Amino acid sequence: MTTQVFKTDTPAQSYINSVFEQLKLKNAHQPEFLQAVEEIFLSLIPVFEQHPEYIQHNILSRIVEPDRIVSFRVTWVDDQNQVQVNRGYRVQFNNVVGPYKGGLRFHPTVNESIMKFLAFEQIFKNSLTGLPIGGGKGGSDFNPKGKSNAEIMRFCQSFMTELYRHIGPDVDVPAGDIGVGGREIGYLFGQYKRIRGAHEAGVLTGKLPGYGGSLVRKEATGYGLVYFVEEMLRDNNQSFLNKKVVVSGSGNVAIYAIEKAQHLGAKVVACSDSNGYIYDPDGIDVKVVKEIKEVKGERIKTYVDYRTNATYTEDFLGIWSIPCDIALPCATQNEINGDAARTLVSNGVKIVAEGANMPSNLEAINVFLENGVLFGPAKAANAGGVATSALEMAQNSGRNYWSFNKVDEKLHEIMRSIYIESKEAAQKYGTPGNLVVGSNIAGFVKVANGMISEGVY
Repeated sequence: MTTQVFKTDTPAQSYINSVFEQLKLKNAHQPEFLQAVEEIFLSLIPVFEQHPEYIQHNILSRIVEPDRIVSFRVTWVDDQNQVQVNRGYRVQFNNVVGPYKGGLRFHPTVNESIMKFLAFEQIFKNSLTGLPIGGGKGGSDFNPKGKSNAEIMRFCQSFMTELYRHIGPDVDVPAGDIGVGGREIGYLFGQYKRIRGAHEAGVLTGKLPGYGGSLVRKEATGYGLVYFVEEMLRDNNQSFLNKKVVVSGSGNVAIYAIEKAQHLGAKVVACSDSNGYIYDPDGIDVKVVKEIKEVKGERIKTYVDYRTNATYTEDFLGIWSIPCDIALPCATQNEINGDAARTLVSNGVKIVAEGANMPSNLEAINVFLENGVLFGPAKAANAGGVATSALEMAQNSGRNYWSFNKVDEKLHEIMRSIYIESKEAAQKYGTPGNLVVGSNIAGFVKVANGMISEGVY
């Protein structure tokens, strides 16, 4: 992190720089959060130059401070009857557009900085969907890997025993994220109902279909990512047909991005997990990946037991050395650095779109933009998951259950609208084609205008 990120030639630049410098002093120990804020702020200079009222209302100083952060102890008993202690979080960042909305992440890397970065990004991502949802995020440093169903149930029950008092259908609606799928959401919802004594279906999204959940939710982020790239391609008179694609990760986002890209005619040749990556020159067999990850819960390296032409390589970051037309990082934050970006560029990548949250660092993003690579930032490209969560909220509110095709059509239209809105904002504020700037501005302006309209509180 540099000490002086922004020039100070104009009042807008001076204001943005001042707010960021103050934020760094307050949050010096939170690099992920500062990285997310820096990326947003760099995009907003032209907005503040055209809208001095945002400076007058001190929007930036207000928007970078969460409404509240809840941190709590989670105590549970493992199968050996040993008491275990984890830490839980819920960051309720901004609810100007609607109730706080964002996933719960169960992973050993979870800390306050990561929760704040994810919640901050969620504000603008949710704003971009056009749906009435604000930004929040939560989770725990609990690791569900290797735990029995009974241990996960007991942890979830303990976690919800504290969390329930801070959430509600019109207050804060958590969903799943890394380490939190339909099983965990089910345990969390069961405990919420038990405590509240009411079936408030809209309090959590990501529930299993048939039990208040929406169809397409599992597929939504991956499908939405591909729909977004489809719009990028269409705008450049291209399609997925015969494109060579590399997808990092092998969770829900990656699996369903692979599935949809292949459906549209692409050849996906690689995917990964946190240990390493597989390369299949004949094209990834997504049915095998589903069998390995969704049914057996095994590591991706076992893919080579099913496909003899495939190879497995330790070190998952090496996946970005594989030449491709389209790269879809769907694993984790900061998985593409400047060197990886330069390798992708030298190997001829034409499009990079983010399925994970902040998988490309600032240096990598600059490399892509400077070399004319079409770049789809996470807050726009991976918004399909939260968009479908909001559609689940709508179904719960109306006691409805929509068909797969109906939800998928709505998802497709939302992703198309996000692309168009981001493109138009980039054009309006002097950076045509830069979807990083466009999506940041489009999401920010809605929230900033809402904050002004509601006054200071």
